[in-house]
Amino acid sequence: MTDHIRPTILRASTIVKASYWLAEPENELPLKLIDSTLFTHLFCAYADIDSSTYTVVVSTANKCKFSNFTESVQEKNKEVQTLLSIGGEKADKTVFASMASKAENRKAFIDSSIDLARNYGFYGLDLAWQYPSNSVEMTHFGKLLKEWRAAIKVESDSTNKLPLLLTAAVYYSPHYYSENYPVQIIADNVDFVNIMAYDFYGPGWSAVTGPPAALFDPSNADTTNLNGDFGLGKWLEAKLPAKKVVLGFPYRGWAWTLEDNKINGYGAATDGAAISPDGSITYDKIRDYIVDNGAATYYDPVVIGHYCYVGNTWIGYDDNQSIVAKVRYAKKKDLLGYYSWHVGGDYNCGLSRAASIAWDTAEVTTAHEDVTGE
Repeated sequence: MTDHIRPTILRASTIVKASYWLAEPENELPLKLIDSTLFTHLFCAYADIDSSTYTVVVSTANKCKFSNFTESVQEKNKEVQTLLSIGGEKADKTVFASMASKAENRKAFIDSSIDLARNYGFYGLDLAWQYPSNSVEMTHFGKLLKEWRAAIKVESDSTNKLPLLLTAAVYYSPHYYSENYPVQIIADNVDFVNIMAYDFYGPGWSAVTGPPAALFDPSNADTTNLNGDFGLGKWLEAKLPAKKVVLGFPYRGWAWTLEDNKINGYGAATDGAAISPDGSITYDKIRDYIVDNGAATYYDPVVIGHYCYVGNTWIGYDDNQSIVAKVRYAKKKDLLGYYSWHVGGDYNCGLSRAASIAWDTAEVTTAHEDVTGE
C-alpha cells in the first residue's frame, strides 16, 4: 500500500474536541453520519496486537473501514485529525503485557504501528492499554512510550514527513489501585492524555446503583474518590501538565435491576444488570427507552450526572446538561480539551454538538457555581 495524501501543514493541537469511533456491528455508526465539523480529532478503534508477532493488526472485516476512515471523515471537515487506537476494553491484557515486556517485542509493535498509520492515512496513534496492572507493567508502559516517541521522530526525520501524534488513554487517576503510572514519562512523550473519567459504577462490579461518570463526589464530601474531579486533581498533582489533559465522558450508561423500586436513588440495592447482559446501554438507546417507557428522569447538579428509572429498571448516564457542565469544567481547569466514548452512542450527534458549542462559548471561571450551572 502507498501513503494517503495528507496536508503539508499539520495544525497544532491547541484544543481537542474528540471522540472515538468504534468498529463493532452493534455500535458502529456509518462514517458518513459523523458530523466531523464538531471535532478536531477522531479516534478509529480498535486495532489489535498479534499474539505471536506482537505486530499491530487490523481484522479483515475492518481493513476497508480503517483504510478509508480519514478520507471519509474529512469529507465534511478537512482539518479533523485522525488517530488509530490500539487495544480497548476487550483487548487481551496478557498480550499487551507480553508485548511491552521485551525490547524486541516493543520494536515489532512500534514499527508496525507506524507503518499501519502511514499506510492508512492516520495523523497519529493512540495507546489504549486498559490497564497496566502491576509495577513491572507500569515500568514497561513507560519504556514503550519512550521508544515509541523516539521511533516516531526517526521515521519523521528519515522520510521528511510530519511526525505522527502519540496519545494514550489512561485510568481516571494516576494511581491504578496500588500501582502508579510513570507520569513524567507520559508527560514527556505523548502529545496528550485521554483521561477515562467514567465507568465508576456498573452492574458487573457494583451491587448498588451509582453515578457511572460522576464529576464530583455524590456525597459532596470527597469520600469515595470515584469521580472525575478527584482523578484529575491527582494527575495534576503528579505534574501532568493541564495542557496535555483531555477529559473523557461517556455516551454510554449502565442499567441495573432494583431490588425495591421504592428505593431508587444512588446507593440502591440491585439484583444485577438490566436491559442488556452486562447492563451497558448507549445514550441513543437510553433516550428511546425513556420515551417508550415513560421513565422518570433526574439531573444531579452535585454529581453532574443523570439517572432515570421506571419499575425496577434504573439507568445512570450523561445527557446534554451534564456534558455541557463537564466541558465547562474542562475549560475552567485550562485543560487541552475533552473527548467522548463513543460517537456511535450519540443521538444524531446532539451531545457532541452541545459539547462543541459549550467549549466555544464557555468563559474560564473560578466559581464552582459556574461549572454546575447553579
